[in-house]
Amino acid sequence: MSGKRWCLKVLGILCLAFGAAGIVLPVLPTTPFVIAAALCFSAGSPHLAAWLEQNRYFGPYIEHYRNKTGVPLRQKIGGILFLWVMLGISMVIVQKPFVVLILCIVGLVVTLHLVLLKTRKTC
Repeated sequence: MSGKRWCLKVLGILCLAFGAAGIVLPVLPTTPFVIAAALCFSAGSPHLAAWLEQNRYFGPYIEHYRNKTGVPLRQKIGGILFLWVMLGISMVIVQKPFVVLILCIVGLVVTLHLVLLKTRKTC
């Protein structure tokens, strides 16, 4: 296995672990992490990608995202809050104006993406 595929597989596993924790921790968003895991697995491990898409717990997150059937409002709000809390912590730690600017731009773009996703009325 190449280094890139190995890194994507490990990153996918980490994202999936955070997504799983988000199921029981209301402050941690599930959907963005599961989608990130699916992206990592699709390039790093087709076997894990297929398993994730067929998983009864995580598969629906990927299906709703791909089919544009929507993301629950609670998960959108949780994802945006988590994003800005983590970016804020990073900004406080780094305290370099250029890095803060980049983090703000990334945060705005990701927030816009999440806001523009179709909102599903039911969980």
